Amino acid sequence: MTDPRFALLSFTGSPEVGWKMKAAAGKKKVVLELGGNAGLIVTKSADISDALAKCIVGAFSYSGQVCIHTQRILVHHELFDEFSNRFSAMVQNLKIGDPELPETEISSMIDEANAIRVENWINEALQAGAKLICGGKREGTLVSPTVLTNTTDSMRVCSEEVFGPVVSLESYDNFANALSQLNNTRFGLQAGIFTNEISEMNLAFETLEVGGVIINDTPTFRVDHMPYGGVKDSGLGREGVKYAMMDMLEARILVKGI
Repeated sequence: MTDPRFALLSFTGSPEVGWKMKAAAGKKKVVLELGGNAGLIVTKSADISDALAKCIVGAFSYSGQVCIHTQRILVHHELFDEFSNRFSAMVQNLKIGDPELPETEISSMIDEANAIRVENWINEALQAGAKLICGGKREGTLVSPTVLTNTTDSMRVCSEEVFGPVVSLESYDNFANALSQLNNTRFGLQAGIFTNEISEMNLAFETLEVGGVIINDTPTFRVDHMPYGGVKDSGLGREGVKYAMMDMLEARILVKGI
């Protein structure tokens, strides 16, 4: 961090470590990718079947152990019951097994310590008034895919990066209020909006405090050539081949007088 021979520090990890590294880096350029608790909104105009199919992947791929894991889902109140019922059925039908087998859809977490942490966060939320739609069990390193509702922004399953197979599912009435709820977090990496209304797409992009807004897909969507990164406690700078290279360069100008 302090060696002057290195001109740039790039770090992926927790905000607590990342910002300390930045403070110690002195004059270096710093690029930080520090995670998040990505939110998603399903509006009244959305294709609910498309949203469900993509939300299952966003919520439970890698057993939720990815910084753009779809963690908070808000669904328009007119669609909520149908979405909740279909989503919980899909979650309970996920094939749990050996991660090396191609048919496996969800498997163990990285270690038992993190599985215990996720279990504790689930139980903490339930004790504070959250309701369990499905899942909530742990066996060794395996945490069953879990969906909670009746959560609040102060619960760690919502406010912190759960980094595990846990999703909160809530309804909303007003789109602008839903955007505000997605913003009510110290993180700001990516967000997803399922809508067929251009006005909602534009308002989401103008309002959300995130590095990327993904329309009609989950915040878990990423391709290598995107300018990928976040704001607030989600980090500083951008990844993605071209954008990472730009972070590693200094702009330089030559002016020749005539």
